[in-house]
Amino acid sequence: MCFGSKEKDSGENLGPRPANGSASTAAQDSKASYPHQQQSFAAPSGPPPPQSQTYAPPAGPPPQQAQQNYAPPPGAPPSQQQGQYAAPLSPPPSQQQNQYTAPPGPQPSQQQNEYAAPPGPPPSQQQNQYAPPPGPPPGQDYAPPAGPPPRDPKPQHEWELAVPDTSLFPPPPAFFSGWDRSPANNATEEEAERGAQWCQQYPLTPPITLDPPALAALQIHNIRLMQPWGFTGEMKEKKTGHWECQTPRTAPDSCIISYPPLYAVTLHSPIASGRKHTVYYEVFIRNDSRRDETSLALGFTALPYPNFRLPGWHRGSMAIHGDDGHRYINDTWGGQSFTAPFRRGETYGVGMTFEPVDGRIVTTCFFTRNGVVDGEWNLHEEQDSDVILPVTGLEGYHDLSCAIGTFNHVSFEVVFDPKMWKFRPS
Repeated sequence: MCFGSKEKDSGENLGPRPANGSASTAAQDSKASYPHQQQSFAAPSGPPPPQSQTYAPPAGPPPQQAQQNYAPPPGAPPSQQQGQYAAPLSPPPSQQQNQYTAPPGPQPSQQQNEYAAPPGPPPSQQQNQYAPPPGPPPGQDYAPPAGPPPRDPKPQHEWELAVPDTSLFPPPPAFFSGWDRSPANNATEEEAERGAQWCQQYPLTPPITLDPPALAALQIHNIRLMQPWGFTGEMKEKKTGHWECQTPRTAPDSCIISYPPLYAVTLHSPIASGRKHTVYYEVFIRNDSRRDETSLALGFTALPYPNFRLPGWHRGSMAIHGDDGHRYINDTWGGQSFTAPFRRGETYGVGMTFEPVDGRIVTTCFFTRNGVVDGEWNLHEEQDSDVILPVTGLEGYHDLSCAIGTFNHVSFEVVFDPKMWKFRPS
């Protein structure tokens, strides 16, 4: 910009010039007065002239923020910007405005959509459950009404009239009463094999014809006991039909056999005579026997039989053993459960009944204790065919002798005379 010509300006009436003048004198003076560069500002004397392009602030203190900033109202400055929520003049709420505003009072423990329990103690059951009446709960057992039960008014069917009362039937056979071993005493496997080999070597003999002395002995019950080989005890005949025997603790297994046989086919077969025939004898266990057990077996056997084996263990023999109370019929294992073990001071008897039925012989075995029948069974009753061996020799087609087995210490009396028996066979 041009401010005037050089001729007209005398320098007296002109105001101060700006610092960027071009006069040489002023420039030299400026160089002499300030050690700054030529471009530095040289302030004139006096107050600076006003500048036409510079902003003139209004009266008062200068603002600390630009005009586009928010001008706060009187009072304390807010802690948030204008885009944020301005809190009202009250304590700030703990929740946002879109949340539930709790009414005055204590805060509820559940939301509004949950069930509000009524005042009072809570119920122990739901409303849809049964409320039991007062008093103790009834028992689960059925309480029958007073008096005898009513009779069934229904008429019986025809099949009910045809079937008899099953309570009159005999007990079912003991299919699963067999034992693998005796709970009391057992022989060795070698002894059992030796007995089986002996039976194979000496098969059962056919019925014999008794001579006159044997027939006379049977008539007066003069039955003799044959002492077995290797027997270590004592045998004594007190009188006709009455014997005393005892064995020591070291006595091995033995079988005492009677002669003549108590059942002789030529004399007593029911097929020939048409009449039932019973053989029986009794044994009394003396008080000087063992207290803990009775080492005795009572039974019958067909001939011959190994005298080093107890009766009932091999073919053609049966016996009840006193140490375990089991019955043995051609059974080398543990026998079948039958009665209680023998006790000293008691009398035991064993018998067999042969009865003709439709041209054949039906054999029944029975056992007595102190003169009372303690058990019986049919020789041909149903048995487990996988365990029970044949009963050949006991069916009434072979002669049968008394067979008494002994081992260890035992003292006993044998009675063949019917007048001395406690039991009276029919």
